[in-house]
Amino acid sequence: MVLPLPIKPGSGEDAVRFINLEAYPDLFDDMHKGFPEPRSYGAKSPVAVAAPRSRTLEVHTVGAFEASYVPTPADFSRLSRRFRLPDGTWEKLPGYAGFGFAVFKLKQGNRHVHPMSFSFPTAMPDKLFFPTLHIHDGEVHEKAEFDHTLYCQTAKTPRPDWSESPQLALQFMKAGETQGIVLPNEHIYRRKLYGELANTDWLVKARAVA
Repeated sequence: MVLPLPIKPGSGEDAVRFINLEAYPDLFDDMHKGFPEPRSYGAKSPVAVAAPRSRTLEVHTVGAFEASYVPTPADFSRLSRRFRLPDGTWEKLPGYAGFGFAVFKLKQGNRHVHPMSFSFPTAMPDKLFFPTLHIHDGEVHEKAEFDHTLYCQTAKTPRPDWSESPQLALQFMKAGETQGIVLPNEHIYRRKLYGELANTDWLVKARAVA
């Protein structure tokens, strides 16, 4: 899985911090419990900048996964061969020229899938970025089949088509086991994406940073 990220320019090759949530396997099950019922539909895409190097990019162990951070599209040639997409894939998407990329893969022979996360300095501090663009076999299509659930915490409901948890996160989640990615004393917002939708990433207005 390759996820484009709007990394703040000049952040370096260690810009992404991978977060192992292996100890909280029910994270998304618990998050789901905080909601009555769903909804659905589409959005847009963004920009940023960085610079290539020559050595092979570092591979991180994150529980059952191996992960790597690719600073720019030009750096995919430095990625371990076991992670690579077909050459020229990202050139088909010029809007991602200034992005970095988080790459994940289950370890060889591992069937134990658990939640994982990452944090990074963003080039879009006033927005939350959800990397939902689909690329299969190096091909990019205008529409794609979605079966996704997006969650976030913001100062208020992102848009009318998002639902808000009636309770605070601490009332239905083990927020202390999320390594800081869930704020216990705030509500969580949810958006369901299902069916054939515009093949793009999602953006929502972010909370003001204190």
